[in-house]
Amino acid sequence: MDVFLQQLINGITLGSIYGLIAIGYTMVFGIIGMVNFAHGDVFMVSAFIALIAFLILTTWLGISSIVLALLIVLIVAMLFTSLVNWVIERVAYRPLRGSFRLAPLISAIGMSIFLSNFVQVTQGPRNKSIPPMISGEFVLFTHNNYPVTLSYKQLIIWGVTAVLLLAFWYLVAKTKLGRAQRACEQDQKMAALVGVNVDRTIATTFVIAAALAAVAGTMYLMYYGVVTFSDGFVPGVKAFTAAVLGGIGSLPGAVIGGLLIGLIETMWSAYFSIDYKDVAAFSILAITLIFLPQGLFGRPDVEKV
Repeated sequence: MDVFLQQLINGITLGSIYGLIAIGYTMVFGIIGMVNFAHGDVFMVSAFIALIAFLILTTWLGISSIVLALLIVLIVAMLFTSLVNWVIERVAYRPLRGSFRLAPLISAIGMSIFLSNFVQVTQGPRNKSIPPMISGEFVLFTHNNYPVTLSYKQLIIWGVTAVLLLAFWYLVAKTKLGRAQRACEQDQKMAALVGVNVDRTIATTFVIAAALAAVAGTMYLMYYGVVTFSDGFVPGVKAFTAAVLGGIGSLPGAVIGGLLIGLIETMWSAYFSIDYKDVAAFSILAITLIFLPQGLFGRPDVEKV
């Protein structure tokens, strides 16, 4: 039971990071019906931005307050990552929006390869690490000399994920921008006819998705303390899997899907072989889609006539 509880805590933490990335997938897909396969690499770029900002603040500027440094790093990562994704939308996706459906998909894969190789060339192929941002933990209980712990880093990740989920649910459900997003999701042409600026709404959605990826990248760097240029692919694919599992287009579904993927990984690693944890996660996805094609919280597609 003690191992189970520890892995439960670890799985929720990992799943929270996947959930933050998955929200970006599901927001973009919900509006323009396109899977942004470069989103995982945007997450990786944000982690490198956070790493560089943290080293500048602590090494060059001599900021000793970790809380202040982490807050500044988070803001800087969100700003620069949003700018990167805004440029990607303008250059790689907007010109192809009216083209055949495979064109933006190929463009997204091309942007993914470009971002990965750009970071590899500029930052090098080796792992980049930083000193621990936040340390400390408290022991929940000890059983048979095995302590079940909860670290401050995990608490921060849980809290950030919960706050952002509530914030973006409110944004989509209650604000003018959310109404514009839902209108574009239903029919972009009709949304434009009733006064919605479709281009601006889609660009804003990409910016929001990038900001969420930046939060996930900063949390990932804070939690693991190391990042490499290839860290965009696997977390990106798993976050996409989480979005599909939860029901792509559903914000709560993206987070629930992320938590499920994280829990499946950690539990499989603890009780079975760590070599097959990815196989276990994707197998659960396949089984779910066989019996529930729209995902756990997704809505069946409605044909427009």
